[in-house]
Amino acid sequence: MWEERCFEWEVFSNRLLSRLLFVCNSPDTVAAAFVENHDSFERKSPQMRHGLAPLLGDGLFISDGDTWRRRRRVVAPIVHVSHLPLFAPLMVQAANETADRWANSRRCAPINALTDMATLTAEIICRTVFGRQLGSEHAGEIIDAFSEYQRLIGQLDIAYLCGLPDWFPRFHSPVVHRAAGRIHRVLDRVIRDCRERIAGGEASIVRLLLEARDAETGEALDSTALRNEAAVIFMAGHETTANALAWFWYLLSQVPEVEERLHAELDGVLGGRLPNLDDVPGLIYTRAVFEETIRLYPPVPFLGRQALCDETIRGRPVPAGSLVMVAPWLLHRHRKFWGKPDHFIPERFLPENAQWRVRHAYIPFSTGPRICAGAAFGLTEAILCIATLAQRARLRLARDAVVTPVCRLTLRPGNELRMHVELRD
Repeated sequence: MWEERCFEWEVFSNRLLSRLLFVCNSPDTVAAAFVENHDSFERKSPQMRHGLAPLLGDGLFISDGDTWRRRRRVVAPIVHVSHLPLFAPLMVQAANETADRWANSRRCAPINALTDMATLTAEIICRTVFGRQLGSEHAGEIIDAFSEYQRLIGQLDIAYLCGLPDWFPRFHSPVVHRAAGRIHRVLDRVIRDCRERIAGGEASIVRLLLEARDAETGEALDSTALRNEAAVIFMAGHETTANALAWFWYLLSQVPEVEERLHAELDGVLGGRLPNLDDVPGLIYTRAVFEETIRLYPPVPFLGRQALCDETIRGRPVPAGSLVMVAPWLLHRHRKFWGKPDHFIPERFLPENAQWRVRHAYIPFSTGPRICAGAAFGLTEAILCIATLAQRARLRLARDAVVTPVCRLTLRPGNELRMHVELRD
């Protein structure tokens, strides 16, 4: 949808029916919208809010104002790095089960790497959100319902573009509400089970949510809020990481010298054993390869906000109600801020090259107060999965595979990614 010159412009605007669209496409304009004037642009885009409301209610991902601030205080500590020691073993366990499945499968037939990564990350998020025992019981139903919901939800909020106010009712088809209802029923059952087992149950995100209290008010989440936040964590932690890992395997298969250096690091650091959380800081090149992957193929390629009041960006008036967009897809490939922007060069993310990176030019997890609370969780999950799988296998793109970026809420390599598994000696 973007013209070539959009990868060189730093701010531009257009009209969509009765609304103005402003695209912030430089570090200073991104900082102006998402950091310096955050209060004016804290509200997510109408399409995002109204499209996800049947599923997430007033969850952290789409709420704003006091609700968002209260939920952030409760949820952010739960997905903080301090809790990773609880969940890293579950990530490695699920990834190793995928590697075992690859090893035992017929290697003449290609796999769908996109499906395999979606299954892996869904299993991880089920085990971490619901707990090891509860995860497998509910995984299939909730994964199917999430996939159905994303497939059915609309991509444009026509009412907003026509100038109608936020309070004007948005109507969704009955199948959308049925898909959301399936998810809500599963989450309600899990939360009820966790309440009953809380005295001696294992660690899980649902259990941590049950025990969490607002640091300022001391209040706990009520049942509806708890369910909404569990749904947010599942949605954010499953789809985005799955797509990013699929893009990783695709890019790695195209550049043998990067793959060779990655394998050398894994062999040197791990020596054939499974990784653990303490290994992550030492997997420097592995992290760089993944970070370069999500530069080229950001999991969420469009970040939309709605102006709550009249503002200015770079001297341009931004009327209240306008749509303000930051597009990592454009920003991460901008001709001014990246050398060889369309090339796959993991070395640009090595520590010795940090001085060449421009702040706010790389925002795969957004930036400012609304930066993804689970960024460290997702990055650690990806590194541990890569370290586990790439030690045991290479993936090669099938000859008849067609890889095309497709964007809905997230960026996918089409509907499938056909690849062959080659076991490493």
